[in-house]
Amino acid sequence: MSAVPATPPPASADGAAAVLLPAPAQDRPAWRVVPARVAAMCVVELQKLRHDRTELYTRAVQPALWLLVFGETFTRIDVIPTGGIPYRDYLAPGIIAQSTMFIAIFYGIHIIWERDSGVLTKLLVTPTPRAALVAGKAFAAGVKAIVQAVVVVVIAALLGVHLSWHPLRLLGVMAAVLLGSAFFACLSVTIAGIVRTRDRLMGFGQAITMPLFFASNALYPTTSMPDWLRVVSAVNPLSYEVDALRGLLLGVPAHLAPDFAVLAVAAAAGITAAAALLGRLAR
Repeated sequence: MSAVPATPPPASADGAAAVLLPAPAQDRPAWRVVPARVAAMCVVELQKLRHDRTELYTRAVQPALWLLVFGETFTRIDVIPTGGIPYRDYLAPGIIAQSTMFIAIFYGIHIIWERDSGVLTKLLVTPTPRAALVAGKAFAAGVKAIVQAVVVVVIAALLGVHLSWHPLRLLGVMAAVLLGSAFFACLSVTIAGIVRTRDRLMGFGQAITMPLFFASNALYPTTSMPDWLRVVSAVNPLSYEVDALRGLLLGVPAHLAPDFAVLAVAAAAGITAAAALLGRLAR
């Protein structure tokens, strides 16, 4: 269902480390230093997009097929309760969340490549806190996911999905995608710190992506789920991301404050867990 990302272009360890070295002003407070390091790490990660953008484009094929085939078919069958909106419209936010999750969930593979090429070791000897390194990489994955979300939104609009184009709602969509993708990227890095090999990580990634997707409200409302699946959906961050996207893009009733609170807490917890295991991955 999801494609494993292609091997990234070789990164410059010296260049990345140089960006993260501190300025000669020792009196800078930590509240200024850490965000600057996070931003620097994010920029380093995003520079890799200049070398190869094909992954973002090819990943747009699967969401288009979901919306065109699955969405159109179930819109005609009309068997899933969607609160009076066409199923294709109901499905679109779930597919946006799905496609961005699939980008982030394999992000740990990039960390393993960096370890094998020596980049990670050089980054870890800089004064940058490990949490800042992880946060920079996580939010870089989030920015890539936003690009993917834009592609899916355009496809959905071309297919006739009725979306809200209010600027504040679109900013909310970007924030939800950023936080959700940051969590799944950190989950991937955490798994990488445990399994430590690409093959094992790919196996775990393939094993959890579809359960996370189907155990959410992306395809159907939670009211249609059996009780045990509702419990799983309630602890699945993807459900909160989909709920936020659905409320922002379609204007249907949603729980935006709890949704963003859960996503923010999940992203923070993911960064903490991934940072704790980053040293183990480098050994």
